[in-house]
Amino acid sequence: MQRSKPENTKLTICVWHPFTQWRPTPAMPETLRQCWPTMKVVHLPEYKHLAEELPDTDIFVGYSLRPEQLVDARKLKWIHSTAAGVAQLMYPELRDSGIMVTNPSGIFSVPMAEHTMGLLLALVRNFPDSVRHQERAHWGQQEIWDQPQGLTELNGQVLLIVGYGSIGRELARRATAFDMRLWGVTRSGQADTTYAEKIVPVSELQQVLSFADFVVIAVPETPETRHLIGAAELARMKASARVVNVSRGSLLDEMALARALKEQKLGGAALDVTAIEPLAADSPLWKTPHLMITPHTSAVSDRLWKRQTEILAGLLERWFGGCELFNRVDLSRGY
Repeated sequence: MQRSKPENTKLTICVWHPFTQWRPTPAMPETLRQCWPTMKVVHLPEYKHLAEELPDTDIFVGYSLRPEQLVDARKLKWIHSTAAGVAQLMYPELRDSGIMVTNPSGIFSVPMAEHTMGLLLALVRNFPDSVRHQERAHWGQQEIWDQPQGLTELNGQVLLIVGYGSIGRELARRATAFDMRLWGVTRSGQADTTYAEKIVPVSELQQVLSFADFVVIAVPETPETRHLIGAAELARMKASARVVNVSRGSLLDEMALARALKEQKLGGAALDVTAIEPLAADSPLWKTPHLMITPHTSAVSDRLWKRQTEILAGLLERWFGGCELFNRVDLSRGY
């Protein structure tokens, strides 16, 4: 692919989301202009004027570009997604276009790993009920102890991380401080074993689920991973097991999870993501017993856009230097 020089390059940033922290801060385009004064940098805070800017855009920065918009982007050579998940871009027109796609993989790993450790601790120590009792000014010691799942500890327990990528590895590193036993699941069964006791291929997921005390879902969203954890998988878990999903809501059958929790076939669960977001006020998930919900905040951090800018600047340096780009998305796999 022929790459343009900075003076002949137009980079368009366009991200709008109802959650303000998913929107780029002005510091991102300002930093890029300082680094490459001759490059034209356009920052659109909403999609209203995107159609006007796309025809001569060489590099697009954003998480969404629809097929009908791609038609207008006649000069487009590279899309850098500000979201790690790129399922929304994996349509045939883009796959066949020859346009390169990169993502910010790695920048969410630390906050997501810390958030997930917080969820594991909250489940094992039943913090949600403690908060509910505090709101009622009630000393609920006996009630908390009498819950079916009781109070237990993390140490010595098996944490099965389904999707042992950068997030999974950061989580494993932290979980070792709690003396947990770490098992990972990857597509190939291969991964760094610095922290993991064992790594198994996804084809063996059914067999290892029954050994897990905690199951964390951190798999990319693809057509193959939809309901990767469904009723059959939940049925294979221990009645005391806890499930945590910090990936995408489509990976877990939420209704099957709710049934398992209501029937006390699982010890508890935590969801940072749901199939439909925001979760509707009348969703039965809100009132499902032993289920903790955080509103897709595991990746949120006050350091987010500093990291986003650093990774984009690093990619641009390699782009203009004619070097291979890191964090390239495999369009055949969708991540």
